[in-house]
Amino acid sequence: QVQLVESGGGSVQAGGSLRLSCAASGYSFSPYCMGWFRQAPGKEREGVAYISRGGLSTSYADSVQGRFTITRDRAKNTVYLQMNSLQIEDTAMYYCASGRTCSGELGMDYWGKGTLVTISS
Repeated sequence: QVQLVESGGGSVQAGGSLRLSCAASGYSFSPYCMGWFRQAPGKEREGVAYISRGGLSTSYADSVQGRFTITRDRAKNTVYLQMNSLQIEDTAMYYCASGRTCSGELGMDYWGKGTLVTISS
């Protein structure tokens, strides 16, 4: 079955770094826009970063601009989110998703189950 599986989450101190991975099974990421989303308890899910199907265009939420970097490796069928200078406010469940357009959450067709990122002081 088509499935996206996130990994790399964990608990780190503020100022630290994590790299999240999202591996696809059952299909290839190549034709799709890929995105990372996050949702904190009691908060709405928000888009964090997007990368186009060609891999040359990226966009980021203002809150993570300059700290997070999204990349994709088509050979490994994997998308990554490098997170640096992590802050308490970054604590959330992080989800990867794929869609035919980078038009936001509603444009995503497939979703992973999430990986938890917890930032402590």
